[in-house]
Amino acid sequence: MPSKAALRAFLAGATGRVRKSEIARAFNLTAEQRPALRALMREIAAEGGAAPAGKRAMIHPSRLPEIAPVEVTGTDPDGDPIARPLQWQGEGRPPVIYMRPEAKGQPALTAGERVLARLRPIGPGKYEGRTFKRIGGAPPARILGVYEEGQIIPTDRRQKGIWQVAPADAGGARPGQIVLAEPLPSTRHFGPKPARITEVLGVMGEPRSVSLVCIHAHGIPDIFPAEAVQQAERARGVSGRGRVDLRDIPLVTIDGEDARDFDDAVFAEPEGEGWRVIVAIADVAHYVTPGSALDREAWARGNSVYFPDRVVPMLPEALSNGWCSLRPGEDRGCLFVEMRFDGQGRKQAHAFGRGIMRSAARLTYEQVQAAADAGKDPAALPAGHVARLYGAFRTLLAARERRGTLDLDVPERKVVLNERGQVEAVVPRPRLDAHRLIEEFMVAANVCAAEELERLRQPCMYRVHDRPSDQKMEGLRQFLATFGISLPPSDRLHPRDFAGVLAKVRGSPQERLVNEAVLRGQSQAAYAPDNIGHFGLALPRYAHFTSPIRRYADLLVHRALIRGLRLGQDGLQETEAARFPDTAEHITSTERRAAAAERDAVDRYLAAFMAQRVGESFEVRISGVTRFGLFVTLEENGASGIVPLGSLPDDRWDLDEATQTLAGRRSRLTFTLGQAVEARLAEATPRTGGMVFHLMQGLAARGRGRAAPRGGRGGRRG
Repeated sequence: MPSKAALRAFLAGATGRVRKSEIARAFNLTAEQRPALRALMREIAAEGGAAPAGKRAMIHPSRLPEIAPVEVTGTDPDGDPIARPLQWQGEGRPPVIYMRPEAKGQPALTAGERVLARLRPIGPGKYEGRTFKRIGGAPPARILGVYEEGQIIPTDRRQKGIWQVAPADAGGARPGQIVLAEPLPSTRHFGPKPARITEVLGVMGEPRSVSLVCIHAHGIPDIFPAEAVQQAERARGVSGRGRVDLRDIPLVTIDGEDARDFDDAVFAEPEGEGWRVIVAIADVAHYVTPGSALDREAWARGNSVYFPDRVVPMLPEALSNGWCSLRPGEDRGCLFVEMRFDGQGRKQAHAFGRGIMRSAARLTYEQVQAAADAGKDPAALPAGHVARLYGAFRTLLAARERRGTLDLDVPERKVVLNERGQVEAVVPRPRLDAHRLIEEFMVAANVCAAEELERLRQPCMYRVHDRPSDQKMEGLRQFLATFGISLPPSDRLHPRDFAGVLAKVRGSPQERLVNEAVLRGQSQAAYAPDNIGHFGLALPRYAHFTSPIRRYADLLVHRALIRGLRLGQDGLQETEAARFPDTAEHITSTERRAAAAERDAVDRYLAAFMAQRVGESFEVRISGVTRFGLFVTLEENGASGIVPLGSLPDDRWDLDEATQTLAGRRSRLTFTLGQAVEARLAEATPRTGGMVFHLMQGLAARGRGRAAPRGGRGGRRG
């Protein structure tokens, strides 16, 4: 049998896909060795060393098969679509696919559409694509942009083309309005493509226009069907019959100052040398029953989406801000878990139940932190209440630190809007001990939910987080090596190893950059009915239980607990359990869609905020090095933008991917990942969220680039 290294080398040397029979012939394998070959190929595929290309063929992950599914991501300057492969497992950025125009009479491809394409390599990292088949279920072709002088200027910075609108196709739109349009059939290969406006959404620049653009750009459902709204409005409070009465326990909610829904409440008290902790969660399953109009819409949305100026909730307001919100002094149905920990933070026991509760107070993180610092409780609470919460928290935190988890310090940006909906400031979102207190209590409750469902032998929608891939780890190792930091081999990697890396750079200029690099090196968390554990939290089993008001996964966990513990007739149904794999894939997708839309909104608000400062110079740090330019991030507010290669001094620029360095041959200037430089803001476009910077050249002491060492290693030309 060949070794894994030999097999990888064979795949790397092949020009396209390779059938298993070809591998067997190349290595003179017998029929008896075929099962071992299949097992070896599965291992290599799992490690990212190969990708499937049909039923009996494999391909090196750096290459694409002759036919592959692709997603259109935007257009080039001529308006022709560009795409990316849906299944890319190679190192670095996925290749760019330049799609040929569609056949005469067929609508043009637009961002978000997925097709099966015939692919032909046309250069390093580049392919030409021809549509073989439009994939069913893809979103309808549409254009989102601003209507100006008979043209639609896209709001997506990836779309470089402009669409021409004939007066008869304008649909009454006026200049400056945000519109949705559909492309019209055309044989034109150059210049603007024709389009028809189908809907006017609002006016660019008005309050809430940014989130409106993001909602439509990412296809987020924001209007509830009438049937779902009516079902929510018919809801009423629960009775205490058949429920555990928790109304005498002073449970409190702790949320952000601007929160409108409160779906989790906590309580803690000492018990011997340890602690008794109760986490109570709004009983959403009582109101959202399987197969109902509310359930269908909640499944479709998957989760709530949070923008600086609004929330697109998973459930209608009558529930999300009403009967499923644990308002102080009002009776509410809940599912709860009562947990007992010893003095070391080790869980000794837990018990779930269905109850009725009455929140003693609605507190904010800032209130709780201030009360803890002052040693004085808010007026609504008995003396020592906050101190008991913090006592339990510190015990659980100590247990977490002994476990060794991945705790990244990547500051979140908070957009502060004034009454007119304009950006007043962009500030780091504070991370207080009060935030961590709630996180620790919620993590403990989520672990108990996963353990309980396994004990009950019920289906569980796990929250899983895989180990980092070998490819990502190799790139991260090369990056960390530039700071003299190493990591253990992948098979011995533990979250505490990343904690050690972060400790080494704490307080240094590279701290934020290393935190972001470690974050990018991780696998993405997902939902799955099959458990692989949670690497980042260093937990063998984990499920989301604590937010069914805003995450469909949590609602499924509630229903499974209700069925397993026989807490009512509204538990998980067999039909739901049977489609857990599809649901897991769907809600993972909606979660990532929401995250992308939320980031997009912050970027656009930042661009609007920075548009008033075009021409100013800023201290920035290089956060990306590519063959077409640099990405930089402002130190003061985290805004990011691009420094185009063409704006750098006239030179021949070489990219060294191993050291993430861009070096000029004549000027002897180098720009390296993490380097502090000074840059002038040249453009800020709120419509797309894009920003363009130009580096200030001059004194090295000001961080404006440094001379490259002579005889340094060269890379690919920029």
